[in-house]
Amino acid sequence: MTAQRPPAFPWPDGYRAAASFTFDVDAESCVLAHDPGAVGRMSLMGHQAYGPRVGVPRLLELLRRQEVRATFFVPGYTAECYPHVVEAIVDGGHEIGHHGYLHEQMRGIDESAEARYLDRGLEVLERLTGARPVGYRAPWWEMNWRTPRLLVERGFAYDSSLLDDDVPYRLGTADPQAPALVEIPVDWALDDWEQYAFFPGWTGSGVIESPDKAVRMWSLEARARHAEGGCFVLTNHPFLSGRPARAAALEGLVEEVKAMDGMWVAPLREIAEHADRVCGPARVHTKPDIAAAE
Repeated sequence: MTAQRPPAFPWPDGYRAAASFTFDVDAESCVLAHDPGAVGRMSLMGHQAYGPRVGVPRLLELLRRQEVRATFFVPGYTAECYPHVVEAIVDGGHEIGHHGYLHEQMRGIDESAEARYLDRGLEVLERLTGARPVGYRAPWWEMNWRTPRLLVERGFAYDSSLLDDDVPYRLGTADPQAPALVEIPVDWALDDWEQYAFFPGWTGSGVIESPDKAVRMWSLEARARHAEGGCFVLTNHPFLSGRPARAAALEGLVEEVKAMDGMWVAPLREIAEHADRVCGPARVHTKPDIAAAE
């Protein structure tokens, strides 16, 4: 039996696909969450601080030139350390999303710890921006089975952490009476970490890819998603893609994606708002029953 392709996603009138450029402003948080002792490594801390200090301003100028509005996921700790950066992002017309407080590891934690991280990040971002974020991206894209329920309880409208589709869908919880989130899926192939991240003794293989190679790969994916009517979501980190040659290559990709016929380029919040109006019944993800397979 031949598998049936799903029906085309109903994008707004005049559009055939969507794209969003997103940035995770991890800065020092993603290092300190895993190794607090790294605070003593001045060079490593500077490597991460490059993101908010230099990378974000360069990327904001790039987005201004291209007249593109993006989504920036900011850990609460980063926002507290660099409130002027958060202000600049908002002043540029971009969306601020939740990305944990200290980019905490989500695996192996209990519900009370996860709820505490969510609440602490929410408090910081709401206090600094004057608005409660509606979008969430889990640190390392690591969701727990309970995470959708915790997000719904806190009024989030969408999540962008799962990797199980090419278009947005409605993500439900075990409670059929509870509101559903919109899920806007991501992909490790559309993340600059795998292309550029390296610091001795902390992360990476030591192989740092050329921006030409990285952008070529992302371009191929953008074209394929455009052809299929999908949703292209690129994830960049300012401490990586905010470097000069990488930012220049990224700007070329932004220009290419914008020029695709019928490509809607928007912040994730706007894509989620549209998806909430057109998506069908919610999917409820359940943990596989290993015992049943034995």
